[in-house]
Amino acid sequence: MERKPTWVCTLVAQLCLCFALYGALNLGQPQRSIYQKSDYFYFISVGGGFRPFKQQTHLLKLMERVAKSYQARFVVNISKLGENDPLKQNATMLFRSLKVPWYTTRVSKGHEFGCFQEKIKLPHGETLDIISVDTGSLQETMLAGLSSGTANNQINWLTRTLERANSNWCIVVGFHPLVVCEENKEQMKAKRIYNSVHHIFMKFGVNLYLSKQGCTGYSRQDSVTYIENPDLIKFANGREIVDDGFLLHRVSSLEITTYFVTLYGEVVHRTVIRQRGKEVM
Repeated sequence: MERKPTWVCTLVAQLCLCFALYGALNLGQPQRSIYQKSDYFYFISVGGGFRPFKQQTHLLKLMERVAKSYQARFVVNISKLGENDPLKQNATMLFRSLKVPWYTTRVSKGHEFGCFQEKIKLPHGETLDIISVDTGSLQETMLAGLSSGTANNQINWLTRTLERANSNWCIVVGFHPLVVCEENKEQMKAKRIYNSVHHIFMKFGVNLYLSKQGCTGYSRQDSVTYIENPDLIKFANGREIVDDGFLLHRVSSLEITTYFVTLYGEVVHRTVIRQRGKEVM
């Protein structure tokens, strides 16, 4: 019996993966063509950094298919490296559907800090604020228990920026997770980081904080939701496991729905943030 060429099998596998992903994301949704005008606005967030070549290529191909299918408008890249992040550079250079704006976090050293604010227009005249906070100086300052001019400047900048923000949705992004984990040896000191920034988030109505992978994946405190992007390596029961993937975010007037998409194209869970502080998993 004649065997099919390898490229045919690969193409069939990729098509099946794409259809499976589309079906998973649309469970419970009215069936409509993805090419029709929609009230939804999509964007992607992903953990940046270095990856083995094959894994990076596979991840970017999957991101490209999803970005094209859902017309993702931009990518939030959670990284230490800012514009020098290799995932961002390879994506925008090699993959046409990923040549959209990339908003990349960074972790600065010394007296500098890397922050930015982007105001995104949504359907029906609404807006979304994406605000990046440089968590490097904040973490070092809080864990050391010492005051820092750089950290104080960062807190002041964040406070002023949030005070001026007047969008329908407000998302803050940063490299470090801000949720305390029970197994964290620095639990009491880490809690100080979380409380100080969380108080500001609460005061100015931040809806969502996105960061790299920590120990929770997802947490909700008061009216603020904390979601951690999948990372290349995750520790479970003392062992390292691959837990790579990305998040697809769907924004509407009333809610933000976040889907965790694995490297296999599987949607393993979703989180819904509602405008009035109600949330479901």
